[in-house]
Amino acid sequence: MKKMLFLVAAAAMFAACSNPQGYVINGTIEGAADGDSIYIMNLNSANPVATNAAVINGGKFTFKGVQDKAENTYIAYKITDPQVRKYANFFLENGTMTAFLGEDDNYVKGTPNNDAFEQYKNEIAAMTDKIEAVEAQLQNATEEEKEKLNEQIDSMMDEYFKIFDDNITKNITNPVGVSILKSYYYQMETEDLAAAMEKIPADLIEGDEQMQQIKEVVLKKQATAPGKKFTDFAMKTPDGKDIKLSDYAGQGKIVLVDFWASWCGPCRVEMPNVKEAYAKYKDKGFEIVGVSLDRNEADWKKGIEDLGITWPQMSDVKYWQCEAADIYGVQAIPATVLIDKDGTILKRDLRGSDLAAELEKLLG
Repeated sequence: MKKMLFLVAAAAMFAACSNPQGYVINGTIEGAADGDSIYIMNLNSANPVATNAAVINGGKFTFKGVQDKAENTYIAYKITDPQVRKYANFFLENGTMTAFLGEDDNYVKGTPNNDAFEQYKNEIAAMTDKIEAVEAQLQNATEEEKEKLNEQIDSMMDEYFKIFDDNITKNITNPVGVSILKSYYYQMETEDLAAAMEKIPADLIEGDEQMQQIKEVVLKKQATAPGKKFTDFAMKTPDGKDIKLSDYAGQGKIVLVDFWASWCGPCRVEMPNVKEAYAKYKDKGFEIVGVSLDRNEADWKKGIEDLGITWPQMSDVKYWQCEAADIYGVQAIPATVLIDKDGTILKRDLRGSDLAAELEKLLG
């Protein structure tokens, strides 16, 4: 009998030692009633579901559990009620964490990934406050002052995007860097994105649908990067005729492929720059081919008319499932691809003054 008790105790001790430490989240929340529930919600789902729950008592709550690996998720209180809801984005991982959900602030701290994530969020928040403070000065500024303030904002925006780059670089082997990359990758140069992807451990990519999609985007952008021959595609004109990119590209003209849509606000803002470029260089060997990511023909045609677009247009009216956008790895619009006279891709994503400068160099 004593031997049996010893074996049972030994087995229990072994099981306790072999189990992961687990996690404990000790939290404080402002403005919540005693007895209300608060949840840990799954971010990696089209329909987020609660994976853990706790009861609030005296403005305090505690979550306990075991996590296989760090997962980006959030703590949520009354998430469906915009008047009182509170939430904190964080990384659920084994360890002891401290959480706070307040009127003006929220955080989760105490473990390596969450401390790195909080540092990143604080840097972004601080820079955002600086930019907004300068933007507020624009309202009552003179034209001369506005010019200087806009230059200051441009410089601060460079710093803002550098925060993303720096935090991706220093966290690229952990879930924090991967999470930041997911939210920012469409702003990254193809070479930088490809280099970052190579440094991510395989276990942070496998089973992650978005990371698999980003891998595909990298391959498509590399296949259509400057120095490569353009990849052809065929669609319809607004009047229903078949048209191919090769009807224009590689035919002895500099060709700008302009990805846009009538519903795209930034596209409308950029369109005057595109129109100015077309007016200036269309008689000097320059052509534009518009590729619309519209959802229906009526909106597409109205957009063409409203914006006064006069260059060739094509679309398959498939929104973000647009075949041409998929081929060229387009993740945000407006987006452009500049193609040389022989069909070689020269530049991607030129806009505004950068587009004007490049065309002046080529055709001025």
